[in-house]
Amino acid sequence: MFSHRPVLLDEALAGLAVRPDGLYVDGTFGRGGHSGAILERLNADGALHAFDRDPDAGRHAWKTFAGRPNFHFHAANFADLARVAGAAGIAGRIDGILLDLGVSSPQFDDAARGFSFQHDGPLDMRMDPSSGESAADWLAHADEAEIADVLYTLGEERNSRRIAKKIVESRLLAPLATTAQLAALIASVPGPRSFKIHPATRAFQALRIHVNGELSALETVLAAAPALLAPGGRLAVISFHSLEDRIVKRFIRDAEGTERDVLTGQRLNRDGAPLLKRVDRCFPSAAETDANPRARSAVLRIAERIA
Repeated sequence: MFSHRPVLLDEALAGLAVRPDGLYVDGTFGRGGHSGAILERLNADGALHAFDRDPDAGRHAWKTFAGRPNFHFHAANFADLARVAGAAGIAGRIDGILLDLGVSSPQFDDAARGFSFQHDGPLDMRMDPSSGESAADWLAHADEAEIADVLYTLGEERNSRRIAKKIVESRLLAPLATTAQLAALIASVPGPRSFKIHPATRAFQALRIHVNGELSALETVLAAAPALLAPGGRLAVISFHSLEDRIVKRFIRDAEGTERDVLTGQRLNRDGAPLLKRVDRCFPSAAETDANPRARSAVLRIAERIA
């Protein structure tokens, strides 16, 4: 059914507790690894709704699963989950929501997408190349302080101010148009850095997150998730860096409630949203990280709607 095996696949499926007749959402279709595995476990009464704003993912979805009547693809950001679920009549009925954050391997490996400094290509970085502003376009007009703030806040780049200054100086002579140009510029800037990773790693992460509004989209879908889940429904989120994981961890903690009803002892949520409880936290095995080094930073957090 599918050849791409995503990170923490078995753990995610176990965390979702997939039932044959259940209703599930894959918020990050990518190349269909999770979706395919979920569909294999569903019968005719089960259904899967998959989301992805990448046109390549959409084409792959319809090519691979077009013959499955219980598969529904939405060419949308997972931040739109509440709107789509309401229109589809599935709000409050979903048995599992899966989010596999970040960039998929095919996106990284396609030089034309501009996500990786390891392959020279246009400095784009958009999940949906037909929408919004590319990284090159943003760097062409953003002021120095704004660039430095994005690099520091979203990439935890300690050299952010020097890199931002160099970018602004460089664009006066010629625009930054390719990933190789930007990576070389960053590598040429003196300052503190880790020798365990390429000097451009943190800056590329920051620009990608900024261009795609990834953290705000994550906060939006998390806020909507408890009310979209059925009682007992599961939320499973795979993160690949600390910025994402902190948001997920904090959200689950807050969604567990901070007060208890004096009569029943049940936990209460001040804003009236349904409560969640933490179920599990998983990391890739040594065998998985050996086979796929990109898995080494992944963490899976699972929560369940209880009220």
